[in-house]
Amino acid sequence: MTIALTRRTLMQLAGASSLAAAMTGAVRAEGGLVAAPPAGPGFAGNTPLRIGSAALRVRDIERVSAFYRDVLGLSVLARGDAGVTMGTAEGALLTLISRPGASLEPPTQAGLFHTAFLMPTRKDLARWLVHVARNRTPLTGFADHSVSEAVYLNDPEGNGIEVYSDRPPERWQWETGRVVMGTHRLDVDDILSLTDTRASDYVKAPDGLRIGHVHLRVGDVAAGDRFYRDLVGLESTSRRDSASFLSSGRYHHHLALNTWNSAGAGARDEASTGLDWFSLVAAKGEQLAATHERLVAAGLAARPISGGFESADPWGTRVRLLQG
Repeated sequence: MTIALTRRTLMQLAGASSLAAAMTGAVRAEGGLVAAPPAGPGFAGNTPLRIGSAALRVRDIERVSAFYRDVLGLSVLARGDAGVTMGTAEGALLTLISRPGASLEPPTQAGLFHTAFLMPTRKDLARWLVHVARNRTPLTGFADHSVSEAVYLNDPEGNGIEVYSDRPPERWQWETGRVVMGTHRLDVDDILSLTDTRASDYVKAPDGLRIGHVHLRVGDVAAGDRFYRDLVGLESTSRRDSASFLSSGRYHHHLALNTWNSAGAGARDEASTGLDWFSLVAAKGEQLAATHERLVAAGLAARPISGGFESADPWGTRVRLLQG
């Protein structure tokens, strides 16, 4: 069936009667055997620490892997009894771990808020928007975050996803050491003007696709800061009562933490679905060694794994610190 791709079409996919309503949706939304991709062409991947890849525990691995293949264009790089590793020709971005009998992790618990896939260019974001619109993929929101332009959706098991492109860093505004990030109406028409909306040419994920940031639900933002800022070594770029944004090398954020639905949450249930681990890749071995030293001094586990070590945040989400 041929559909006319308009702003209204995209709003309908987001279940919204206006882009303002879709923006509200965005506010609500706001180890494999294959190595993660090398540092990418953009700012997010060329910092002292960057996001590498992530792993999800899923109940229906065939359905979920088909979603990431068909919607994001990821390819299967490795498959085994335990799960599937997906990514691009440049490396792994997502590992799906098979847990057929797992309970679904409640959205009020600590865990994944969303995995944010960073398109290499704004035109790639436009091409992807045409692709999801013509395939009638449900969306949950749109937003202009000042530093970036973002679209939100969920995978079949409710894991949040953001697909975004960054504005040039020289256009970001910093005030007293904090980057200005808002939530404004997304100019969908302007994005779509970059590509032909009459047909989709988004066949697979573009070269340069990366996980730009990971956004977590936590039980307490201050406790999250103590772990990810003071011990892991990320720096604060923005702070609110119920959310914290952290990065390396003055990127707007590689990691976000919030208690919007999860305030007071305790330890996660490892038998449930959701985020199993994500990785941070260090450009220099000295930084990795310093992080290891801080974690051990704090009495936290730093279990050796291939390429680095693994620790866990106060709610049990595992973070892998790897040498890039």
